[in-house]
Amino acid sequence: MRLLYIADGRSPIALNWIQHFSSSGHEVHLLSTFPCKQLAGLSSMTIVPVAFSGMAWRPAGAGEGSSGSNHRAALTGAGTIRLRTALRHWLGPLTLRGATEQARRLISTTKPDLVHAMRIPFEGALAAASDPESPLLISVWGNDFTLHGPASPLMRRLTRRTVARADALHTDCQRDRRLASSWSLMEGTPVVVLPGNGGVRPEIFGPGGPRIPSDPEVARILDRIPPESPVVVNPRGFRGYVRNDTFFHSIPKVLAAIPKAAFLCPGMSGERKAERWSEELGIPNSVHLLPKLSPADMAVVFRRSQVSVSVTEHDGTPNTLLEAMACGAYPVAGDLESIREWIDDGRTGSLVDPGDPTQLAHSVVRALQDEPLRASAGRHNARLVAERADFAAGMLRAEAAYRELLG
Repeated sequence: MRLLYIADGRSPIALNWIQHFSSSGHEVHLLSTFPCKQLAGLSSMTIVPVAFSGMAWRPAGAGEGSSGSNHRAALTGAGTIRLRTALRHWLGPLTLRGATEQARRLISTTKPDLVHAMRIPFEGALAAASDPESPLLISVWGNDFTLHGPASPLMRRLTRRTVARADALHTDCQRDRRLASSWSLMEGTPVVVLPGNGGVRPEIFGPGGPRIPSDPEVARILDRIPPESPVVVNPRGFRGYVRNDTFFHSIPKVLAAIPKAAFLCPGMSGERKAERWSEELGIPNSVHLLPKLSPADMAVVFRRSQVSVSVTEHDGTPNTLLEAMACGAYPVAGDLESIREWIDDGRTGSLVDPGDPTQLAHSVVRALQDEPLRASAGRHNARLVAERADFAAGMLRAEAAYRELLG
């Protein structure tokens, strides 16, 4: 097949799909909406920024006083995550016109058998506006319908137009399959439900495997944690819908019951907000802010952790949730409809109010103190992920969906 992906070329989720199909012998082209490194195995790669995505990239060699650096600072240093998100919600749709012409030219040149756009804002919207002659599959990610779609009048209109144009949808949870009809999905449009990144790779994420990370800095941090100390990991980093305030404010309450507990926070190294919370709450010796981790090192961290916390206000099926479950970490997550598709509250994990630090702390303490509960949940969750979220099986289903569209 000749495939054109319209995606964020930096996204690990998109890269999972792209690398699988390019390595399987298909001709793969990429239109990346964010500047990114050249990817191996592609037949072509084109950068078409939308919704100010070009301003979020610091050009190679840009000095601190360069316009590229200043633009990036405006969106990452001075602006908050919520401010950047609001900017994209209210003004992002207005940037699509110029990008659409570039996308149409690329489609005309590559003549793909199928176009796959990964998430609605703004990759799916760009694909729908380009109106390719070939079938269009759009991936709906966890927040597309619950956070981004309702965020502004333009986003509501854009989301409806995008869903209505799709020849097929891929969603990462049954909830979004249900919601799609209220966002103008045409009756009879095929929908495939499978994890956003295709699934969990058992050769990386599982209870067995390496116990020492390849990153020397991370290895030193883990080595400093006493073997008897229970470990809690928060793998979500900083996003507008992740309640890290709830997570950090729960930590003193956990430490009051379990003083030796340690808290690992991948992707938060250098985050001033996290550093400030740690100092203000008096917990810097218990909190370890880690750099962004490779999948293999993330698996090591999950295996070292007894509990994985994913407290969000909006979500589909988080990939880190499934990866933590595959590695045996007990999941504590926000009580959302999509998460209940994977967690039986109190038996295979715990669901909490995303805004309640006390409830979160209570669930974490209970899990850390109840080893039989963790063991039982770990066995069940490993089987569940293997049955419903195996990467190889997910990619077989994806390819079947592609071929069904091609008829």
